[in-house]
Amino acid sequence: MANNRLSMRKILEVLRLFFELGRSKREIARVIGASPTTVSDYLSRIKLAGLSYPLPPEMDEQALDRLLFPPSEPSAVQRPEPDWAQVHDGLRRKGVTLDLLWQEYKSEQPEGYQYSAFCGHYRRWRQRLTLSMRQTHTPGERLFLDYAGQTVSVTDQHSGEIREAQIFVAVLGASNYTFLEATWSQQLPDWIGSHVRAMNFYGGTTELWVPDNLRSGVTKASRYEPDINPTYQDLASHYEVGVLPARARKPKDKAKVENGVLVVERWVLARLRHQRFFSINELNRVLRDLLTDLNARPFKKLPGCRASAFAEMDQPALRPLPEKAYEYAEWKLARVGIDYHVDVGGHYYSVPCQFARQQVDVRTTATTVEVFHRGTRLASHVHCTFKGRHTTIDAHMPPAHRAVAGVTAETLRSQATAIGPRTEVLIERLLHQRRHPQQAFRSCLGVLRLGQEFGTARLEAACVRALKHNAVSWKSVHSILKHGLDQQVQAADQRVLDLPEHENVRGAAYYQTSLHLH
Repeated sequence: MANNRLSMRKILEVLRLFFELGRSKREIARVIGASPTTVSDYLSRIKLAGLSYPLPPEMDEQALDRLLFPPSEPSAVQRPEPDWAQVHDGLRRKGVTLDLLWQEYKSEQPEGYQYSAFCGHYRRWRQRLTLSMRQTHTPGERLFLDYAGQTVSVTDQHSGEIREAQIFVAVLGASNYTFLEATWSQQLPDWIGSHVRAMNFYGGTTELWVPDNLRSGVTKASRYEPDINPTYQDLASHYEVGVLPARARKPKDKAKVENGVLVVERWVLARLRHQRFFSINELNRVLRDLLTDLNARPFKKLPGCRASAFAEMDQPALRPLPEKAYEYAEWKLARVGIDYHVDVGGHYYSVPCQFARQQVDVRTTATTVEVFHRGTRLASHVHCTFKGRHTTIDAHMPPAHRAVAGVTAETLRSQATAIGPRTEVLIERLLHQRRHPQQAFRSCLGVLRLGQEFGTARLEAACVRALKHNAVSWKSVHSILKHGLDQQVQAADQRVLDLPEHENVRGAAYYQTSLHLH
């Protein structure tokens, strides 16, 4: 009852309604918003205290409170008190329950608390702990991850530019053992890199990662089915870890890391407020020293420190790291072009031609580009950074394209030169204007074969007319020859046309390789 005391105003109202107005206990309960049992209890206390209504004028609220709620008499039997910190620490171990700890306590202290009293005393002791310390986590089960709200300024010693470094924080659930580092951003590469370095710091992995709903980790927050960033999911799969994002607006889900961030800001970042840093490496060296001190700082209400709790609980329960180091990979959705190539950073990679126009997943690392369709890998290529180029595998090409696979630009140019300078210029322009080499080669072959059908002299004249009217295509040249327009070319037009310089012209060296680039 002491925990549910009515205010003195309501107690006085109970007295007035009962003694002065003669209202029933049920009516009084409805008026003051309490139960009839509570009203009866207060009237009984007033009777036991020997009070009458109206109260004596000299009686204030404190005196009335002492009369109605006298301090309880100390128990005649003093029960041996358990070490509640050890009880709480014991509950964090797998399979340990309050019932087991109580049985062990009673075996050592036969005169100790019974089970219900034991549990009640522990719950009251536990309420005095912070939220993050009250939570009980199985060793090796969860790692909580977030960024501190506070940043650290880093000055470029050459330009004087000041940049804000982000502070990544990871906290193990059972031991509170903490990792932190500075990065330039919270973007995906830094987010992934910090995870890898955290795993190396701990020397193992937990069963679950609990990140906040950061965009780099969770592309779409949801209480029931959050969408994990594909690259982040790839990292978790490498370490065989499950990702369990904290629910939005549910602070208890991430109390560990929020408390860890608070501790980092107070015990680490606050100490840096008078220091200047000129590189992020310098900042991380200082952070590592302060982190060692933080993990060795004794707990206030629990035995040991983060480092000792880690060695005793979390470290033995962590899973071993994978033998192969994680290679950073970015995933993206892409659509295969009509030419059965996928655009990845401006370079074009082939997939089997039957998947043209299909949506695919592309996984890109520093060395490879892989293309997947509904989980099945379609192609794997060496990563190439040359923009505007194509990487093509013969097996991906349709039969019509394979027929010209052995043709090179140099071969086409030589055949055109043998016909005449104007034909050579037109072939050169065809090679430049096409997006994809196969398509350009087929057009060039078509033009050159017109010489066999109409004669090389007429083809040369047709190329003059086509160049004059900027009609550079097989269709245009064929139309000129078919309608005899090449025979109307004037003598004045019989001149060698130089190929103009243009920023998009690749030059002869580009076409020295065959169709199979890279």
